[in-house]
Amino acid sequence: MVDGAARLLREGGPTAMTTRGVAELAGVQAPTIYRLFGDKDGLLEAVAEHVMASFVADKTAEMAASSAADVDPVDDLRASWRRQVDFSLANPAVFRLLSDPDRVVGSPAARAGREVLASRVHRLAVAGLLLVPESRAVDLIHAAGVGVIQALLATPADQRDPGLGEAMIDAVLGAILVDAPEQREEPNGSLTAAVSLRAVAPDLDVLSPSERQLLVEWLDRVAHGVTRPVS
Repeated sequence: MVDGAARLLREGGPTAMTTRGVAELAGVQAPTIYRLFGDKDGLLEAVAEHVMASFVADKTAEMAASSAADVDPVDDLRASWRRQVDFSLANPAVFRLLSDPDRVVGSPAARAGREVLASRVHRLAVAGLLLVPESRAVDLIHAAGVGVIQALLATPADQRDPGLGEAMIDAVLGAILVDAPEQREEPNGSLTAAVSLRAVAPDLDVLSPSERQLLVEWLDRVAHGVTRPVS
């Protein structure tokens, strides 16, 4: 039923995904759909979750492959960005459902997708390439991606700027990445070093758990520019 509904959603949007059409494709009676999903909205959410979960599973597999093959983390992030934009433009109903703040909070697929993004950002931090804390980088990339996709979907397909997505990721990467050796010098050098060390601090087995926790706290304060008054 979910696969059939996903096909109707992809081909004609939410209005084409009728309970009758789904029932015919799945070979079941319409009451079965209501019993399992409650109503059409429940089915629509289940379909969006299913489609997004499949996409995220593919991204997770690609993430594992790119790490194993020692792919450049910046190139890997760019490729993932392009796939996300292409997927969302091809599945606008799914994107609109799962970009709704009220829905995304309860979406396992949306959370898994964010975890994949966080893993890619973590690789940048470990490589010493981040100028901002990992959490800030994830938020910036996510917000920029949602904005670009919304802008493109709001524009007729034949009038869309084909370079908008690339321009946006260039702008975001320019704001969060070290792109020249001199950027490792002050004042950015200390921040970059703190972000990079913070990325591996939880795995420093030469320190005790309490020492690692204290180190993480110090590095977070450096990365976020937080200061505390001396008592």
